[in-house]
Amino acid sequence: MIKIVLSDIDGTFLTDDKKTCAAHVKAIKSVVAKGLPFVFVSARMPEAIYPITDAIGMAHTPVISYSGGLVLTAAEEVLFDKKISADDAQGILAAMKRWQDITVNYYTGRRWFVEAMDWRAQREVDITSAQVEIGNFDALLNENIFPNKILVMCEPPVCIDMERELGKLFPTLNVVRSAPHLLEIMDKSVSKATGIEVLLKHYGYTVDEAVAFGDNYNDIEMLELIPQSVAMANAPDAIKKLAAAVTDSNEVGGIYTYLVKIGVIEGT
Repeated sequence: MIKIVLSDIDGTFLTDDKKTCAAHVKAIKSVVAKGLPFVFVSARMPEAIYPITDAIGMAHTPVISYSGGLVLTAAEEVLFDKKISADDAQGILAAMKRWQDITVNYYTGRRWFVEAMDWRAQREVDITSAQVEIGNFDALLNENIFPNKILVMCEPPVCIDMERELGKLFPTLNVVRSAPHLLEIMDKSVSKATGIEVLLKHYGYTVDEAVAFGDNYNDIEMLELIPQSVAMANAPDAIKKLAAAVTDSNEVGGIYTYLVKIGVIEGT
């Protein structure tokens, strides 16, 4: 019996233009009305997740943010908070300077910093409604304010190159693309699966009592952990192959379709 629903956000819950489709709004409300947790498992920070539930008139649900690096209960209690070490953060920030035309974002707890505002950071503000602060990364490290996540925004070929090269240079970090133009960097011990394990333990659920939805490469660990794993139709073929099932795309309410199919919620 399913007791908890887990979902990625971008490319899964949201449409390609970062909107919520009516079917997914119906799905989350139906799940919560039955007393089941609907949990967003995302690379986003909490302040980029809560506006989604706020916009559809829902109370805050538990969240797994930074791809597992920060786990919060519905009451915003911190269950898990894993930062990148000072040495790794300093080293990788220095190594990034060899690439041009990139935007580096520094996420720590519930705060987001850039060293200078540009069009990419502004686009992220517009998409997520999260607020960004201007700050010097070296100064933050000197104040022992370490990042949960470093996010690089850049052109897709640069993203591929950075993923390959930085992954080799920093084996203690998890360096993975979450979109063609986004490179997510966390501590190696962090993944969506580790965040889910923390939350399941807190609520007393097992992996067999969960269903998980995802669409991209940073969802792999989550989809491998949860036996009832579901890839969206818009996911790459490699993601579809490792998931237990494939549902409709994010554009047409694939989460709703699948939850109705397995009897978690009732269709209309």
